[in-house]
Amino acid sequence: MNKHLYTDSEEHQFTSDVHKKSSMRHFVSKNQLQSHREEQALACDVCKKIFKCPSALKLHVCSYNGEKPFTCDVCNKTFMSGTLNAHLHTHAGRQPFTCGLCKKSFNMSGTLKMHLRTHTGKQSFTPFKCRVCKKSFTWPSHLKLHLRTHTQDRPYNCDVCEKSFRRSDTLKEHLHTHAGERPFKCDVCKKSFRVSGALREHLRTHTGERPFKCDVCKKFFKQSCGLKEHLHTHMGEHPFKCDICKKSFRHSKTLKYHLHIHTGERQFKCDVCKKFFRHYSTLKEHLRTHTGERPFKCDVCKKSFRISKTLKYHLRTHTGERPFSCDVCNKSFKRSDTLKLHLRIHTGERPYTCDVCGKCFSQSSLLKLHLRTHTGERPYTCNVCEKHFSSSSSLKLHLRTHTGERPYKCDICKKSFTRLSHLKLHLRTHTGERPYKCDVCKKFFCQSGTLKEHLRTHTRERPFKCDM
Repeated sequence: MNKHLYTDSEEHQFTSDVHKKSSMRHFVSKNQLQSHREEQALACDVCKKIFKCPSALKLHVCSYNGEKPFTCDVCNKTFMSGTLNAHLHTHAGRQPFTCGLCKKSFNMSGTLKMHLRTHTGKQSFTPFKCRVCKKSFTWPSHLKLHLRTHTQDRPYNCDVCEKSFRRSDTLKEHLHTHAGERPFKCDVCKKSFRVSGALREHLRTHTGERPFKCDVCKKFFKQSCGLKEHLHTHMGEHPFKCDICKKSFRHSKTLKYHLHIHTGERQFKCDVCKKFFRHYSTLKEHLRTHTGERPFKCDVCKKSFRISKTLKYHLRTHTGERPFSCDVCNKSFKRSDTLKLHLRIHTGERPYTCDVCGKCFSQSSLLKLHLRTHTGERPYTCNVCEKHFSSSSSLKLHLRTHTGERPYKCDICKKSFTRLSHLKLHLRTHTGERPYKCDVCKKFFCQSGTLKEHLRTHTRERPFKCDM
């Protein structure tokens, strides 16, 4: 166009006086040409980016103010331009973009593009870099959201509680908490969720899908954040630090829970027994003690549980998996918290102290039980004989005297027991194992209690006195 304008002007600059008037009509000066160019260009007031047409500029402005001008006729969800077309595929059940290597199909071309990197080995291709912390991202939109963590910009505000959010979709999902809505429903078990991400994660409990793999130990995870936090265990990192006591944690969620210890905040209340909890998830699990609900079922023995984590640990009794090992004595455990408690045997650490008598404990639960010896509290009652107990485990054991239940069975002689510890002791009669050793006479014992009594023969201690 510019070339044409200059050419047109050069053709008519040196014409006769007869044609001068008409030819000057086509002459464009340098200043006029510049204004002509500026009229054609449309610039964004925020970032000064220039667009070719008004509609492109309008869409760009929407990305700043959070407006989503395109609405789905089926579910009324709003989108930016091209995202609506991809969303419509979810209603039609179409996944038109197929991977030529593994034949996996997707509803968005961008998702397919990202998937192809798993075959080409370019998973780490992240061209968009943060100027502040040098962290890099695959998509410019992800970088834009990340920058708000540095600027503390939270442009989306809740009109009800005035809470602010970095993302418009997070605000939209937050509004469901005020309206009491749970619009995302599982087609398998009909359970409903407030957040689409929660439904997506829940569906993996039915499909068993664990799409995120650790390159170090080949362990699979349901969530990318789970994998990210797991990687800290290999690197020995504890990146989340408490500003009050300087204790550090591998997971952000663990730090968040830890902070409640300092604040003493317990904002979630049970409407049945009026008990307060630090976390909503703990309250949710507690409510099942009143309703009797046990939604998590073992596919092997059909045993059901109130908490998903308890089912996860239970499944290891069938698989025999013990992924957590002690570096000192090589003993392995099913649970990480059990290993943590075990390590205190080697370190001698007893971080929990009784304010009444000064006695120290290795576990907070043991201190809690101990405090009931001072207060006389017995909150657990037997429904059969009205007997009261200080702990739920004591009540559970007591109930077996009424039901006759003996859930722990010896595989060798078929003898059954009410307690797991009794079965463990019994098994030593078959294996001949004597793990407890006297340091004085080097004699071995199968029970710690027997060793304790034996040591009195060396110390001449007589702790039991007759009152008469």
